Amino acid sequence: MKKRILLTGGSGMVGRNLLEHPEIGRFEVLSPDSRELDLLDPNAVEAYLRLQKPDLIIHAAGRVGGIQANLKAPVRFLMENLDMGRNVIGAARSAGVKQLLNLGSSCMYPRNAPTPFHEEMVLQGELEPTNEGYALAKIVIARLCKYISREDPAYQYKSLIPCNIYGRYDRFDSASSHLVAAVIHKIHEAKMSSLTSVEIWGDGVARREFIYAGDVADCLIRSIDHFGALPQMMNVGCGGDSTIDEYYQIVAEVIGYRGAFHHDVTKPAGMMRKLVSTQKAQAWGWRAETALRDGIAKTYDYYLQMRNQKADPRATR
Repeated sequence: MKKRILLTGGSGMVGRNLLEHPEIGRFEVLSPDSRELDLLDPNAVEAYLRLQKPDLIIHAAGRVGGIQANLKAPVRFLMENLDMGRNVIGAARSAGVKQLLNLGSSCMYPRNAPTPFHEEMVLQGELEPTNEGYALAKIVIARLCKYISREDPAYQYKSLIPCNIYGRYDRFDSASSHLVAAVIHKIHEAKMSSLTSVEIWGDGVARREFIYAGDVADCLIRSIDHFGALPQMMNVGCGGDSTIDEYYQIVAEVIGYRGAFHHDVTKPAGMMRKLVSTQKAQAWGWRAETALRDGIAKTYDYYLQMRNQKADPRATR
């Protein structure tokens, strides 16, 4: 009998990459959308779990976005992520679901912590103000998982902490996208409009670590197969980072944009560096395989496919 898995956030980037993973067919996956299951309704979540009786829950749902989105709506980012997380986890415990895998975020780490971030650094300092609400919600949910497992070891509720993610099914609009997707869209538009220069927020020296979404899906598959050996909290990263300027340069090379760049140092750039330690993941037997340039090329191919479908709706028929 196949293991029954409930995946929340199946329409998001991580969820969709997991659902198209070549190994996912080994499992029975339930992936209800918000019309079928409202994660903000605790009674509905518990009723769903009691009816479906999943063996394992992967909680990947959440309100996500880049710096602009977080700055514009901190209340929404805090409350929706907190409510979804506690509803799913609370209902799982009440319904007797013994295994749960929660997805956190590297923004859970203190803004001034030394890099790379080790899992033990959570709650060891002040958070980055530009996404503090989102980070607080993710920290509370990860701690809730830990507390439940501590109170009753029969309930193994664990958390993965991915670094920044990009890839297929990313969002490319400037209002809600993360760095790589936003840069792809911006530079593609610059090339199409024959712009001679592209603006970069900040001075371009801040460093970021981005992992390809397909690699995160690989890690999730391994987590299902080796759940017992999975640490209670584990980073999911690629083991290296690049400056903001370098991301712009690589994207420009992939797209074929030959213009210049200029910096707006009045705009927020976030934390100076975000790099997670992969020591636990490597000891557990996993590492990311997709090189940055290859991942950006795959992401740009997807971006072009989506633009072509919007331009010609018949392409989706």
